[in-house]
Amino acid sequence: MIKRIKHSLEHLIDKSVQDQTTKAEENVLHNFSLNEYQNSQWNTELMGDATEVSKNIYQNIQIRIGAKQKSFPYLKYMAAASIIFLIGLGFFYKPAIATEKQLTFQTLDTPKSIQLSDGSKIYLAANSSFQYPEKFLGDERKVSLVKGNAFFEVAKDKKHPFIIQSGEIKTKVLGTSFHIQLSKSKCEVIVVTGKVNVTTKEQSVDLVPNEQALFSDGKLSRIPVDKSVLVNWYTSDITLNEATLQQVITILQYKYGVTFQFENKSVLKVPVTVFIEKNASLDSVLKQINYITNLKFNVYDEIIKVN
Repeated sequence: MIKRIKHSLEHLIDKSVQDQTTKAEENVLHNFSLNEYQNSQWNTELMGDATEVSKNIYQNIQIRIGAKQKSFPYLKYMAAASIIFLIGLGFFYKPAIATEKQLTFQTLDTPKSIQLSDGSKIYLAANSSFQYPEKFLGDERKVSLVKGNAFFEVAKDKKHPFIIQSGEIKTKVLGTSFHIQLSKSKCEVIVVTGKVNVTTKEQSVDLVPNEQALFSDGKLSRIPVDKSVLVNWYTSDITLNEATLQQVITILQYKYGVTFQFENKSVLKVPVTVFIEKNASLDSVLKQINYITNLKFNVYDEIIKVN
């Protein structure tokens, strides 16, 4: 019986697409689809928003049949009413991505870490925001670094690539560790272990350990890494012996998600020795540097002016 109904519907739809149906046949299609739509049971939690899904499937059907001139209102009902008719047209709705409940992980003035459902660990710098699904369900493990900096230790899974959206770039890995630093003007990806692919809409680069991808002014480039930024700022204390102030500032920018502005950039070459505890506040580190260099730090939210 189902096959017979399916065949009859496909026949009427084909006639309708070719503008060969009578008014009575159009009414049959419309009334049947509307009835199915009104009586269908839609599980929003499992299948997503019914209106949005119906709209997307309807648009795909329109493209598939090349319907540029004529509108087929009954398809809107049919799209949301019963998957069996969409299968007959060659369309399948996969609800896996829609069922991923998205969570947000944010930090204020100190870094924090989180473990995802696949075992991956994310170390989020201060003043940063990260979005991720409560549980990975699709073919890909997709997350987003919305703001700030993070260090990723991605659990290996060759069948499910791990993809991070950060601004205009995507970072794709199977299992590795790397930094991502996102600001309004640029995005940097620094690889510590494994291999990483970084892409924009028009460019793509592959990275290996001690290489960095820099996206700035709409351009993506691969450059060597200053090894001073590869220190373990996320899980342990840091001791920087006779490091330049520039190297120290770079670490602080990663760890605390801030930007430094210097009146006199020549001071960046000054060697300093600094000890940074794992859970140290930015204020305590700045006081330590002030004691050594006599520089003054004026903090304005996430911007620090130095004179």
